Order: sequence, then structure tokens, then C-alpha cells
Amino acid sequence: MAQKALVEELRKIVGEKNVLHSDVDMQLYQYDACLQERRPDAVAFVHSTEEVAGVVKVCNKLGVPFVPRGGGTNLSGGTIPIKGGVVVEMIRMNRILEVDRANLRARVQPGLFNLELGTALAPLGYQYLPDPASQKAATLGGNVAENSGGPHCFKYGVTTNHVLGMTVVLPDGQVATIGGKAPDTPGYDLTGVFVGSEGTLGICTEVVVRIMRLTEGVKTLLAIYDSIEEGSESVSAIVAAGMVPATLEMMDQLVIQAVEASIHCGLPLDCATVLIIEVDGLKDDLEAQTQAIVDLCKAHGAREVRVAKDDAERAMLWAGRRGAFGAVARLAPSYLVCDGTVPRTALPQVLRKVAEVGKKYDLRIPNVFHAGDGNLHPLILFDWRDAEQKARVMKAGMEILELCVELGGTISGEHGVGLEKIDAMRLVFTEADIHSQVRVKKAFDPRDLANPGKMFPVPAEVLSAR
Repeated sequence: MAQKALVEELRKIVGEKNVLHSDVDMQLYQYDACLQERRPDAVAFVHSTEEVAGVVKVCNKLGVPFVPRGGGTNLSGGTIPIKGGVVVEMIRMNRILEVDRANLRARVQPGLFNLELGTALAPLGYQYLPDPASQKAATLGGNVAENSGGPHCFKYGVTTNHVLGMTVVLPDGQVATIGGKAPDTPGYDLTGVFVGSEGTLGICTEVVVRIMRLTEGVKTLLAIYDSIEEGSESVSAIVAAGMVPATLEMMDQLVIQAVEASIHCGLPLDCATVLIIEVDGLKDDLEAQTQAIVDLCKAHGAREVRVAKDDAERAMLWAGRRGAFGAVARLAPSYLVCDGTVPRTALPQVLRKVAEVGKKYDLRIPNVFHAGDGNLHPLILFDWRDAEQKARVMKAGMEILELCVELGGTISGEHGVGLEKIDAMRLVFTEADIHSQVRVKKAFDPRDLANPGKMFPVPAEVLSAR
């Protein structure tokens, strides 16, 4: 009866055709790209800020949790409705509302795919630089929720460096505007608070982002190594030389083999690792930058460095890198994506230790990652139908995060905490640290209706009372 009342209330806001509630429909919204599942009670497709506010007010009135969702590509369980309630489906709010070239700003809706914004800006001579590998399917609202990165984050920063303002629906249904086109809005930096908050403080319905002119020229290089250590040392050497390439991406042999079988982009199958390095800037300086990087890579063990001859070769290299996660599906029925970060200089050490974790738990762990900022993505292969194997995978994933913290890193570079890394929060935060963040959550959401059960572990005093 409670579900029926909820559905009727939602239909008044968004219309009958925009509310799903059958068992079959709910199965489609009970998971994302994480390993856990939980069915919602209803799904509401929204088309405007007003509809989002109406849906949230209904949830607030009935005491029902709500979870915003876009493309459903979340890798840490952030869009799983772990406590049931309403999935607020944002995918139809997918318009570019404004491109303000004079002020280098764009205003967009959260259901817009990341790649669609870049594709629309390119003919005008502009670009939006945060570019997660899943950009074909990942929405800008999800990018904001997780503070996503991507290959270009090494030089240009992650999502929070490019978001200037938002329209948000708060957990009581009120609509607020935070930040804006101006760079120095007075008051608290609520934009910074909302970026990376994983839907736990409210729902973003419009985003003001920074756009930039396309660079005059780009050069893309493929450096090939017979050892991962030499590839990692090259990354440190390039940065130590004072150079800041647009990207520094690395793939190991298992990933290369999967990518080549899937995409046929010309990667060598007999090497240990490759670096994809991209430099951009003024055409007059590109050749000198490129040659300096070629020399550094060869000085640190690269057996060959290829420079893409044209845009077609460059696009093929990036197709391989961006298609790596999908290609790895050839190697096993399932994989868990880790998302730890370490200082660049610790890359050789952490990669050796990741290999040791794989041997310890009898698991294959290919690696693909943003080497420039030390953001690792070990992919732990397994068969999801094997419960014992899945248990080993979860233990291995936690050990890898522990390694990252021990080496001066942290538990997430861009995929967020969600459900998957709640226990890992205590690796980097004290109880007082966690409590201070929970107080922020409570200030915005005293009834704990906005994406509840995410990010924060159960307080120690609650655990001790059980």
C-alpha cells in the first residue's frame, strides 16, 4: 500500500508514463557498475528543476529515501538505492542551456553525457577538459557527484577545478543556486562542498562549467617498455624535468593484449607496459617538447617511442586507452576496479605489491591507470557466480587500498566512496574527521533521505553498542 501511495504522488509530479514501479523495471535500477544490488520502490524520470523539486518534496513528506541517477556507470555503488526509495532518473535532463564564449563558461543539465559537451564545443573552437574514460556513457551530473578525473586531469585538474556553480534541489525540496559564472563568489564555497558529495547533500539540476579554447596543436606519443618499473621511472623523470604533458597514461601487458584483441590499435603484444603521452600547446613549441620527452623516455629504458603521424593515429591510440575497461571483459566474466592514488614516485613499489596481492589471493590483476597523478586502476578479475572467489576479490581490493594509504596515498582518485569503500574511510580519517563530515551531511539532510547509507562508516560508538 505504501508503494502505491508513493507511485500515485510521483505521477502527479512527472506524469504516469514517467514513473516505473513493476518488479521487472525495478530490476534494471537495482545495480550500477559496482558488485552490490538493491531494488528501489519506484523510478521517476524528471525533465526540469521544478519536477526534481516536486519529487524530492514528495519523498520528504513520506519519509522516503531518494537517489539521483544518470548513466548508471558508477563504479563504487553510489547509485544503488541501498535503503530502497525512489531513484530520481536525470538522464532526460540532457541539454546544453548556454555557451558563453566571451566569459569561457557553459551552462548544462546534469543528464548530458560528458562527450556530448566536448563534441558540441569543438566546432566553436572550445573544449571541456575533464574527460573520464567512460565519457561516452558518463553524465556530467555523475562527474560532479564523484569529482571525476580522466587522462587530462594531470595538467588541467579534475571536475572540481572546472565547476563554478550549480542549481541544486536540497533534501527538503528547496531550490538553491550556489556559485555562478563569477570566479570569486562570496560566502562559503558550497560549490566545493557539493562536488564529490555523491548525491548525499541534494540533487544538482544545472551546472556552470569552465570551458577553454582548443590548443593550437597536439602531439601524442606511445612509449614502449620491457618493464613496468622503467615506464614508471619515465613518468617521474618527465615531471622532475619541469614538463607538464596533458596526459601520462599507462597500461600493462594483460590490458594491452585485451585492448589489441578488441580494438586493433597497433599496440605491441610483447612489451611489459606502454605509456600514452600527450603534449599540447603552441605549435612553435610542440616539436621541442615532444623531442625532450622522447629523449627522457629512451634514457629511462623505453625500447621505442612512436609519435602519432596524424589525427587518425592519435584517435586510434586513444580508442585503445578509453576502451581498456571494456576490452578487459574478454579476460574474465567480472572484475573489480580499484581506484587508489599514490605519489608518482611510489608507482613502481605499489605495482610490485599489487602483483604480490594477486599471487596471495590467486587472482589476475591487470593494470591501467593515470600515471601522471598516481591514480591506479588495478582490475581484479574473477567470476561473479563464484561466491568464494568474490570474497577473495573483496579482500584483495581492500589490501590494495591499504597499500596506497601506507605509501602516502588515499583510497579514491575519482570513483568515489559510495558503498564499496565505506570501511576504507577509516584508513584515511579518524573518528573525529568522519564525524565532522557527517555533521555537514546532517546540516543539509537532517532526515538522512538524500542517498543514505553512502560514504560514511557506522560510528565506532554505534558499533561498540551492538
